[in-house]
Amino acid sequence: MRPALENERTTRPMKLTPKLRRSTAGQAAAQAASPTQVEAMTSGTSNDADVVVIGAGAAGLATAVTAAHRGLKVVVLERARLAGGATSRSGGWMWTPRSEFAKADGVIETIEDIKAYIKAVIGDEYDEDRVHAFLENAPEMVSFFEHQTALQFTPGTKICDIYGNLPNAGTGHRSVGPSPINGRRLDKRVLKNMSPQYWETSFLGMGIMAGPDLQGFLGAAKLKPSAWVHSAKRVITHLFDVVTTGRGQHLVNGVALIGRLMQSAYDAGVRIEVEHQVTELTRDADGRVVGVVAETPRGRVRFGARRGVVLAAGGFSANAAMRQELFPHNRTADDHHTLAPSTADGAGIELGRSVGGVLDASGASPAAWCPVSLYPYKSGRTGVFPHIMDRAKPGSISVTRDGKRFVNEANGYWDYINGLNAATPRGEVAESWQIADSHTVHMYPFGFAMPWPVPKAPFLRSGYIRRADTLEELAAECGIDAEGLKRTVAEFNANARRGDDPEFHRGETPFNRYGGDPDHKPNPSLAPIQKGPFYAVHVRQGSFGTFGGLRADAKARLLDEQNRPVPGVHVVGVDQKNLFGGFYPAGGVNIGPAMTFGYIAAKELAAVEPAQGI
Repeated sequence: MRPALENERTTRPMKLTPKLRRSTAGQAAAQAASPTQVEAMTSGTSNDADVVVIGAGAAGLATAVTAAHRGLKVVVLERARLAGGATSRSGGWMWTPRSEFAKADGVIETIEDIKAYIKAVIGDEYDEDRVHAFLENAPEMVSFFEHQTALQFTPGTKICDIYGNLPNAGTGHRSVGPSPINGRRLDKRVLKNMSPQYWETSFLGMGIMAGPDLQGFLGAAKLKPSAWVHSAKRVITHLFDVVTTGRGQHLVNGVALIGRLMQSAYDAGVRIEVEHQVTELTRDADGRVVGVVAETPRGRVRFGARRGVVLAAGGFSANAAMRQELFPHNRTADDHHTLAPSTADGAGIELGRSVGGVLDASGASPAAWCPVSLYPYKSGRTGVFPHIMDRAKPGSISVTRDGKRFVNEANGYWDYINGLNAATPRGEVAESWQIADSHTVHMYPFGFAMPWPVPKAPFLRSGYIRRADTLEELAAECGIDAEGLKRTVAEFNANARRGDDPEFHRGETPFNRYGGDPDHKPNPSLAPIQKGPFYAVHVRQGSFGTFGGLRADAKARLLDEQNRPVPGVHVVGVDQKNLFGGFYPAGGVNIGPAMTFGYIAAKELAAVEPAQGI
C-alpha cells in the first residue's frame, strides 16, 4: 500500500499466459447449461430476480444494496457457509477521495488533483475512463450509504497516501472506514451468516481498529494510565460478550463493514443465500446472460436474472495452479500464503470466461501483495498473519538471507513484497526476516506477538519468534549470513541515531511517520537495533487478493476479446481487473473501488431493459 520506489515503478509488467489451469469450480463454471438442463430445473418461480449477485463480500453487497434501493429485486448467492470473504479479514478502510467528510473538514480537492497523484504512481498503466468513473462516483457512493443505509463511516482524517514524495499525495481525508457497531444491534440473520473476526488480526478474537483504539492499546506498553483504562475496558467487555453470547460483539474493521452491509441488504429486502455455489451462467437465444445455476443444499437450482448477473466472487489468490502460472517466485503451492479464504479460487473469473470474458493479469503485479508470517497452532492449523502495523516501528529492519535490507520497511505492504520479489534470485522462494532488539519487541507489536504486558513465551515455544543473545547467534538460528547481518545493522544504526536512512529514505514521508511512534524522536520510524537479546520472525510472500481480473469498462460491464460488453454481465471487486494497473497508491484501494464499482454497476442495472420471459 505504498508509493512505489523508482526502481519498483519500472518493473516489467507480467504477461498473461494464454491458457490457465482451471479450478474444479472453474471447470464446472465453464460448461454452459443446455436448454434441456435449464428447463428441467425451476423456472419462473420465486428464485427469479432482477439481479443475481455472485459473492457476498464488500463489492457484491454494495451492488445488492444499491440495486435494491433503486427498486430492483436482488438475490445474493454466496458459496461459503459464512458471508464476508476477504473483506471480513481486512481493515475495512476504503480509499474514497473527495467525500463529504473531507469537505466538511475544509479539504476541497478536484478530480484532477487526485488524478495527478494516481498518474504519478502508476504511469503507463493509467486508465482514464475507469479512473474518472471511480473518482466521480466514490463521493456519491459514500453519501448514499452514509445517509440511506445502516453503513455509517468513520473518516480517515490522518491516513496518508503511501507515496508522499509524489505530486498531490494526500496527507489525510481521502479514506473512510466502517464505524464500529455492537453486534446486538444487528438482525440475528447477520451474525448467523457472517464471518467472525479473523483471529490473526485480533487479540483473543477482539478486533482493534486503527486510530485511537489501536493507540490506546499500544500506549499500555508506555505505562500511560489512560491507555491502561482503555485496554482494560475493551478486554473485559470482549470477554463478557464471549462468555454471554459466544462471540465478540464489538465489531470493527472488515467485520463491521460486512455486518453493516448485510444489515443494509436485509433492510432493503435483499435475499442472501449462503452455501450456494454458482456453477453456470445461462443465456437466452440472443446470447444475453439471463440467470445462473447453483449447487445448493436443496440440490441444483436455477435463478433467473431479468436485468443481469454480477460477478463478485473474490478473485483467484487461493488457486494454487493460477498462482504458479502468474505469481513470481511461486514454484509450489506452499510458496505463497494469501489472507483470502479458500473460496477465492477463480470460480468467478471462470464464470466470466465461460461467456466470453477475458482474464487480464498484465500490469505491475498480479496480486495485492502483503508480507505474512505463519503461526503454528498446537491443533496443527497454521495461521497466516499480515505484517501491517509492525514494520514501520522504530528499532527493526527486514533482511534477506544475505543479511541485507531490500526495501523501506515503513512503506506499504505491497512495496515490501514487490521489493522482496525484486531482491530474490529467479527460481528461489521469496522470503525475509524481520529483525528487532528487545526494546522494540517490548514496546511494539512484532509480527503476531503483541507488546508488553502480553507474554512472548507462547511465540518463542512455538518457534514463531527466534531469540538469541547476539546477532551472530540469531543469524545462525535463521540461516542468515552473519557477517552480512552485522554489517547491515551497524550501518543502519549509525544512520538511525541521526534519524536518517540514506539507502531507503525510511521515515521521510507522512505515511512512514504515521506508521511509526510519534513519541520517538527525531524520526518516528527509526531507532538503532542495539539492546539484546535480539529477535527475528520469518516473513514470506503473501497477498490480500488479486489484481489480475476480468476486463471491464467504466460501467463495470464485462468485456470480451474485442472489448465489447458481454450482455447481461457486470463484474466488480477483485474479479475485475485492478483499477490501478497493479500498483497500490494508498490504503483502501481494494475496497474503495470495489464498493464504488458495485454502486456503479447497480445504477447501470437499474437502467437496463429487463429480459422477457423470466
